[in-house]
Amino acid sequence: MKGMSGYGKWVAGRKTKWITLAVWIVIVGTLTLLWPSVNSQVVNNAQNLPDDSQSVRAAAVAEQEFPAGSGVPALLVWHKEGGLSDEDLIHIIAVYGKLEQQPLPHQNYVPPLGQLPPQALQASLSEDRSTLVTPVLFDKSADSDQLGEAVTQMKELISAETGGDPAAAKVDGSELSLRVSGPVGISIDATGLFKDADVSLLIATVILVLVFLLLIYRSPILALIPLVAVGFAYGVTSPVIGKMAQEGWITVDSQAISIMTVLLFGAGTDYCLFLISRFRQMLKVEESKGRALLSAITHSSGAIAMSGFTVVLALFALLLAKYGAYHRFAVPFSVSILIMGIASLTLVPALLAIFGRTSFFPFVPRTPLMEEERARAKGKPAPQPKPARNKGIGSFVVSRPWAIVGVTVVLLGVLASFSGGIKFTYDILSSFPEDMESREGFDLIGNQFSPGELAPAKLMIDTEGKADGEDLKVILGGLSYVDVVSDPQQGAVNKNILGYDIEFKNNPYSLEAMSHIPALQDTAEQALIDVGVAEPGDKVWVSGQTATQHDTKELGERDTDLIIPVVIGLITLLLLIYLRSVVATVYLVATVILSFFSALGLGWIIIHYLLGADAIQGAIPLYSFVFLVALGEDYNIFMISNIWKKRKRMPLKQAVAEGVNETGSVITSAGLILAGTFAVLASLPIQVLVQFGIITAIGVLLDTFIVRPFLVPAITVLLGRWSFWPGKHQELEKALPAVDEH
Repeated sequence: MKGMSGYGKWVAGRKTKWITLAVWIVIVGTLTLLWPSVNSQVVNNAQNLPDDSQSVRAAAVAEQEFPAGSGVPALLVWHKEGGLSDEDLIHIIAVYGKLEQQPLPHQNYVPPLGQLPPQALQASLSEDRSTLVTPVLFDKSADSDQLGEAVTQMKELISAETGGDPAAAKVDGSELSLRVSGPVGISIDATGLFKDADVSLLIATVILVLVFLLLIYRSPILALIPLVAVGFAYGVTSPVIGKMAQEGWITVDSQAISIMTVLLFGAGTDYCLFLISRFRQMLKVEESKGRALLSAITHSSGAIAMSGFTVVLALFALLLAKYGAYHRFAVPFSVSILIMGIASLTLVPALLAIFGRTSFFPFVPRTPLMEEERARAKGKPAPQPKPARNKGIGSFVVSRPWAIVGVTVVLLGVLASFSGGIKFTYDILSSFPEDMESREGFDLIGNQFSPGELAPAKLMIDTEGKADGEDLKVILGGLSYVDVVSDPQQGAVNKNILGYDIEFKNNPYSLEAMSHIPALQDTAEQALIDVGVAEPGDKVWVSGQTATQHDTKELGERDTDLIIPVVIGLITLLLLIYLRSVVATVYLVATVILSFFSALGLGWIIIHYLLGADAIQGAIPLYSFVFLVALGEDYNIFMISNIWKKRKRMPLKQAVAEGVNETGSVITSAGLILAGTFAVLASLPIQVLVQFGIITAIGVLLDTFIVRPFLVPAITVLLGRWSFWPGKHQELEKALPAVDEH
């Protein structure tokens, strides 16, 4: 208690409040000047798979043995309704002639189309002669920004050659149109979506939080205080993470920064509200704003610190992920929440101390005596005290705990049952808007050719000179899922290695195509066994986008199976330390897990049955789980700690009723804001963020309106004194600060 009191006097004392504010200003200013911003250190082509993954090892073999085809392909999809003319083909040939003579930046290889007559290209046209697909390969080391600049230069070259602008022409028009698809086009479009999303996401989030705070507190000053705190926290977070990225300690990408921004505003505002609501409460019984603030700090800082630490630790668990995108989330998310927690416990109290009661203008909270004096000064009758309200959700929960537990568990259980029917996809194209260039190009390829042409797989076999290349081609061509097999190519270094470009009949990004990768390897290995090659498992490699997606799925499932139990274990341990109750810890964790599966189920109902999506992105369950379980426990911790503290001076049922009623408004407000910030993601044109935003927002709302106000307190009432087992209540009181007698 004395420690809390001393800390409160330091951060929000009469003189030290200005020091606290000055320290934050100096830190933000200094870090901004000395260290780079996080946005300047973004890398969007960072490797997601470890070096020992099958597809990564295969890519290394392909680069060594088949360097002409080892680059990242951009597929140029040329299209004209009614058919491509000889003049169009002459222009395309001329473009490739110029690309050979004057390569683009990071250009790896172009086929020698510039040396062919127009008649030679006609054999590659689609059946209705309307479409032609030609490749340009780029270096694997080029990031999406560099690829974007190279493709822009290429489009300028094409415009100069054709005298028009095929890239801007409509695909269903009579003019020659060009769409850049394939891995390069997809990479450029994905990065562009996130870049466009950053600014709009930030603006939408700020406006939403500001509107919510104005509606809740009806005070312009108070609405700005959390936003100022978040701004300062971001001002520290950005250069800190930027410096870490600059030093090579971590890698950050656009997706992580987008979600980090939402997390800062949502969780950061929550922590501010926990303190502000307590301050407002104390101002109604304490004339001195200093003593009111000190009491508010003393009695809310423990729950705020515990909540923040829970989220930080849960997010750090993502460091256990082997898949790069998951691993890269851990540090930005954890550091941002840690800094936001520090800001909530230092900067926000200082700002509240500076503004005092004026923070709540025009609806300033005052003690009854202050209200009387104010009325007398205005010549008005003293306001009558409002009768104490004993009713509310808390009283309802206490009076019908069995019914509430039954109804809420059945409701959440029914919603959770829908999570078992979720279908997943790893098809990044399906997350793009239909009018995105790479998706339009892919649709043309799928309609006019085989979808597999979008991203062929590269099968490489070390035959040790014992197998015939043409015989292997016949075997591969006979597979039911293979559409086209190229002629065998001989390795540049090891002449015994044969390479085949294989086009699947399915979309190469689909689950069906991904499932063919192990079968393709098995077929090649069996062919080697049949000709007497020993240990064929080390002599077959499959590279390409489909192989990469297969490894992505396998690694993602491995990370999910590992990280989810670790997060549950960490949060369980923290709750045990904080509450010293095994029973309470078990049902707090269990209810949040139930809430998570309910959110998945309801999210699937909305995404699949209402929005028409066939599947959700494979990364969604892990993303949503880490956020929902960590953030869901925030509200439980804030409410249950209040109940625990009240229990020392009143019967448990009364403590539950008052605890639920007292924390109800602030947790409801915090939940609405947090859910709203995640829901902002649903406004973006990126399906993975739309789905993540919907499911996470639903989970927060379920926690806010069902789990926290009804299910958890009802279970606490039913268990009675067993809620504290095995600790004695007196021991619990020592671990938790006392509550004011107001």
